[in-house]
Amino acid sequence: MSMVISARYLPWLDRKGQFSALKAVTLALMFAPGVWTAAQLAAGWLQPKPITLAIHATGDWAIRFLVVSLMITPLRRIADWPKLILVRRMVGVTAFVYALVHFTLYITDQQWDLWVVGREIALRFYLTIGFVALLGLATLAATSTDAMIRRLGAPRWGRLHKIVYTLAAIGLLHYMIQSKLDISRALFILGLYIFFMLHRMLQKRNIATHFVSLMGLGVVAATLTALIEALWYHLRNGVDMGRILLNNFNFLDGFQLSSDFEWTDLTSAWGVVGLGLGLALINAVLKIKTARPA
Repeated sequence: MSMVISARYLPWLDRKGQFSALKAVTLALMFAPGVWTAAQLAAGWLQPKPITLAIHATGDWAIRFLVVSLMITPLRRIADWPKLILVRRMVGVTAFVYALVHFTLYITDQQWDLWVVGREIALRFYLTIGFVALLGLATLAATSTDAMIRRLGAPRWGRLHKIVYTLAAIGLLHYMIQSKLDISRALFILGLYIFFMLHRMLQKRNIATHFVSLMGLGVVAATLTALIEALWYHLRNGVDMGRILLNNFNFLDGFQLSSDFEWTDLTSAWGVVGLGLGLALINAVLKIKTARPA
């Protein structure tokens, strides 16, 4: 009997204890980046600084999974996919696991000298906020079980877990600072965060989700992303903001032609516009199918 009960809590099973292809595929996707990074590290492919590159890889995936966890509820509505909610907790906990590995690798890189680690966290702003985000994620992961929801009560638990939006913003700032000269990947993830936070605001105001509203969100989120990039480089490197904005919104300049004649390096702003267009089209197609008579 105990084996049957425990089987219900296996991550690839749903609440009824039945196999869930969605959860199984999600679990595999969650593991894949970590396994690949570990394999690269073991094979000596991460050169010239293996631990440093592994630190960056796990940190990248931590913030990606954290933002993806925030995308799940909006995507469930946009794509009319209610079962997507089954993997939200899994993705959120995975983000914490990658963040914990990220921090553990950093300690390893410091030869496990906790005095040095503590000093660096205290003195370096981006490490301070990164550590704060890690502590916050640890709190959310520890209280993510059904037992903790019952113990805290749903209202209190809900208020606690709303700090995930702030933690994601802190994590993104940490990511951008440590990215130094090239913040393009961080900016695109920031654009996703802005898009889905704006969608959350529309939902609170009972504004319908449809093609126009999603495209509007894409344009607004892209504009904010471009403005943040321009301000970032202006404050950090003294680059003229107009120059950065022009590069973001000039579609042709948003690409660079590589030596093998493939288009690369689409700006983050255009990437966010593309996201809005893709989701708008998905939503429109689903609504057309739903509206058709049986």
